[in-house]
Parts: sequence; C-alpha cells; structure tokens
Amino acid sequence: MKLKISITTILVLILGLNIYAQQALFGGQNIVSPEINSDNSVTFRFNAPNADTVKITGDFLPPEKIKTQWGIFDGPGKALLKKDANGIWSFTSQPLESDLYSYSFIVDGVTNTDPNNVYMIRDVASITDVFIVGGGKGDLYNVQDVPHGSVTRRWYDSPGNDMKRRVTIYTPPGYEESKDKYPVLYLLHGMGGDEEAWIALGRTSQILDNLIAQGKAEPMIVVMTNGNVAQKAAPGESPKGLYKPNMQLPHTMDGKFEETFTDVIKFVEKSYRVQANKEGRAIAGLSMGGYHSLHISRYHPNTFDYVGLFSAAIMPNDGVKSKVYENFDETLKAQMDNGYKLYWIGIGKTDFLYQTNTDYRAKLDGMGMKYTYVETEGGHVWTNWRIYLSEFVPLLFK
Repeated sequence: MKLKISITTILVLILGLNIYAQQALFGGQNIVSPEINSDNSVTFRFNAPNADTVKITGDFLPPEKIKTQWGIFDGPGKALLKKDANGIWSFTSQPLESDLYSYSFIVDGVTNTDPNNVYMIRDVASITDVFIVGGGKGDLYNVQDVPHGSVTRRWYDSPGNDMKRRVTIYTPPGYEESKDKYPVLYLLHGMGGDEEAWIALGRTSQILDNLIAQGKAEPMIVVMTNGNVAQKAAPGESPKGLYKPNMQLPHTMDGKFEETFTDVIKFVEKSYRVQANKEGRAIAGLSMGGYHSLHISRYHPNTFDYVGLFSAAIMPNDGVKSKVYENFDETLKAQMDNGYKLYWIGIGKTDFLYQTNTDYRAKLDGMGMKYTYVETEGGHVWTNWRIYLSEFVPLLFK
C-alpha cells in the first residue's frame, strides 16, 4: 500500500513543529521578564493564576541577615508581587545601579526560576536567574564588541593528589596567533565553588576581554582551579557523575591544596607560553580562595610578585596538622624579604570576615609589610568580588 501525503498535511506538520519549537523557546508564555526600564528600574513578571502568594528574592533588594555555622551573612532580600486580572504577578524594583544581579521567585513557599529568563547561573547548589543593568560597571560584565579571548577546560596530572584534575583557563585575545610569552593570574574560588565559579559568577572572561580592549590591563592568562582537592572536577564534570554540590568537602582548608599547588603551576608552564618567573605570576582568591592565596604565597615565598586577598577567610588553623601552617610569621617575613610588587586586600564593611581581615592587617602593619587596602560597601557577596577582580587586574604585570 502506498502512503499518500498531501502538501497541506506537510505544511500543517511543519507549522505545528514551528509552534512547538517557539513554545519550547519561550516556555509557552509571551511574557517579558525581567524588563529593564528607562530609569534602570526592573520589572519582573510571573504567570501563576492559581497561586496565593508570589515573592521575589534577589541581591538587588535590601539584604536580610542569615545566620549560619560560618557566621552571619547578608542574604538576598524579598518582596511581594501583585497579581493582575489575568493571573500575572509583577513587581518593579527601585532604579538600580549598574551591575549584574541574581534573583528567584518564591511561589507559595516554593523557590522557582523565571521561566521567561533563560540566563541562569549555579552557585554551589543554587540556581538563580541573572540580568545585567548597563551604564556603569555592568558594562564590564557584558559581552562587548571587542576582541575575545578563549576559555578552555583542561585536565592536568596532580601527583600530589594522585589524580587527574580539571582546570578552567582563559587565554587572552591573540594568544593562538602570537609567539609571545604571557604572565599568569591564578584565580581561586570560595568554599562550595569549583573551577566553574569564577568564569560563570565572576564574569572573568568578560572582565578580562573588556579591560584588555580598553588598554587598562595587560594581556594575561587566567587559571581558575578547583580548590577542593577531594574532587577531580566540578559536580557533573567527573566520572563521579551527577550529584548535588555541597559546601564542605574533605581537605579544603587543611593544607593539602596549598602544598600541592605547584602541580598546577608545572602543568601551566609546560602547556602554555608563559613568563615562568615570579614577575610573571599572580595569585588571588575570594573567601576560602583568599585563605588559599595567603598561604600558598607564603608557603612558596619566592613564587608570586602579586597577591590578592578578596574577603579572605583568614581564620585560626591551630587544630590542623600540616607543615603548610607551621612557622607562619617566619614564612610571611621571608615572603616580605624576598620582595613583591603588590599585596592587595579587599573586604566589604559588613562582611562577617571584616574583623579577622582587620586583625591580619594589624599584623602586617606590625612587621612593616606593605599592602594596598580597598574597603567596599556590602558583605560576602559576588558583587564585591567582581569589583575586586576589576580593580586588581589593571595593577598586574606593569
């Protein structure tokens, strides 16, 4: 039996597939959310005609204090949405400063992403939608019409941890065509993060592309490691498979990462055209990564000319047995005596680590160790860490 299909049938099938594709793209909703208004206020919308309450939570709202086992944090604020006759809930913010912001909806107590916003970022085990308000520092986080670098994920051998490990590496525009040797910034994440944190949440490639294009930063390679030496790679990127990320992993702050960090340096200096000397190396990190940067730079005291501590988790490690933390004052003095070009410290005024950073600066003052200090508004948040990266990078390799 011959199958006969009319032209009309084919057209109907094509039209149906096209409609389905459009529904998949827009989540079946013809709603704009978020909508950035002319005064930089932002309107959010959520279709939930049967919901009793819809709230929005995000870092653009006045912060709420959250008590955790690590201290008191500035958490994202909350606001109520209003429902119209069509069951569309909406909320319009105050005019916002230029920045990158994250948010989620809470529908009858259940957290939801925005079905009308496809731009999302993972932070540890939380997924939030993001948007950027331009006209200021937010422009630095946007993709601009400038030459772009490359971002690759590489696997390197770590004999000190007896495993292959994954690292994210940014190479600047023109690296592939050039024969030049480039300086390297080793950029470390905080607790719960991994080798994806800085490139996604920190907007590292956009910041570097834009600063280099503006002539404010030297072309450099940026190496974003995984500071959890118990992991081969970020969740879902290793043979361990798909699993829920968590904040606390073995060997995160016990000296193992600091001790074996030379495995990363050896891989980079073997695999890339780099300036393999102290003058061509910088290290910086946020929170736990700041802790790691502090200890790596003093444990290997003649390795880095540039050190950046972003909201560094400077805390006692008296109960940890590791040769890395022995002779702290002596190794810090050796680092100072060996010479360096920049020791940079940044902290938010309401950061729960503010006092420990103040105490550490007093120690540096007492021993005559010079540093640059930057104090910002806000607490232990990515808004600050993107600022710190944007201000730290132009000071490097001059």
